[in-house]
Amino acid sequence: MGTQLYLGVIVVALFATTVANAEIKVNCEKDSISITWRIHPMLVPFAARHFLGNCMASRFNVLPSGEGNAEFNYKLDDCNFKRLMKGKKLLYKNELTFRPQPRSSPASYVYPIECVYPRPKGWIPPFLNAGSGVAEGRGGLKFHMLLLNEGITAVAETNVIPLGSFMPIWATVAQESHQPLLLLMEECVAATTPELQANSNVYPIITNKGCLLDSENGNSRFLQRYHSSAITLYLQSFKFGLGGEVYIHCKLLAWDPEVLSESKKACHYVKENERWELLDDPMQSSICDCCSRTCNTRSKRGDEWESNGFRHTSVLGPLIIMDPSQQNTHNASDVSIADQD
Repeated sequence: MGTQLYLGVIVVALFATTVANAEIKVNCEKDSISITWRIHPMLVPFAARHFLGNCMASRFNVLPSGEGNAEFNYKLDDCNFKRLMKGKKLLYKNELTFRPQPRSSPASYVYPIECVYPRPKGWIPPFLNAGSGVAEGRGGLKFHMLLLNEGITAVAETNVIPLGSFMPIWATVAQESHQPLLLLMEECVAATTPELQANSNVYPIITNKGCLLDSENGNSRFLQRYHSSAITLYLQSFKFGLGGEVYIHCKLLAWDPEVLSESKKACHYVKENERWELLDDPMQSSICDCCSRTCNTRSKRGDEWESNGFRHTSVLGPLIIMDPSQQNTHNASDVSIADQD
């Protein structure tokens, strides 16, 4: 036992002195990645301790110099790559690691890997193919609202949310034969019941025709869109209804993307700039100035769009916000959270 521990310490120290000279070549291809990692001769016996994410080298060659080449050739769907959306780009991120000790121990060396691609026009993540929780609105439009997991990589598998953590709420409208539409959240409140009554106790989230009130009082915000017909509310969980069932009630609006106004907008408060900002065009953020008072509810567009009924009310839940110290005592519902029909 002592010998093994001593060997582990020597290997870690050895790698620390040779890693600066490591040669790593990364080639990002269309849907795969090819990496060559040149290994110091003294580390060749530990070839199996080199990983890309959770994948071992797909091929390892010992060179005449005594060095080794660890080759990693994998699809971007393998090895626990993380896919992120950032503006007009798709990012795939992972890590090369050297682990002389069991995987439960921290890696001795970490090298970040990133592949960046232009986001295809109209691209929508496959997991956001809203096939569940469908709620139909008028005008041939179908509205959807879902809860995503913390990493915004899939639909949530549990409705139990630790207090203070973020719950990404994704909403979309299936446009079918309609012209491109912009989806807005006009109003959202949290309530302890799936139906709102005149005397219901509510927690305001979005008010004033699209002002994210919870971004000024807390750390909630809208995430950058990947398509005009979808919007993601990155909502920080709150103490309202703590430990009990909570439902998110939202009034959704499908609108002309070319016509924004005080009554048709998505605004959140940016604390760094100490001002309200328009999600879809920060240059027009003056539209959001009314969030500090009362916004004009009359549309300059006239009654044509107003009468088309491109609105829908979605209810998401039940959600259960728990104090982390009490979360283990609550039974989670391991199901995807979709809007109520």
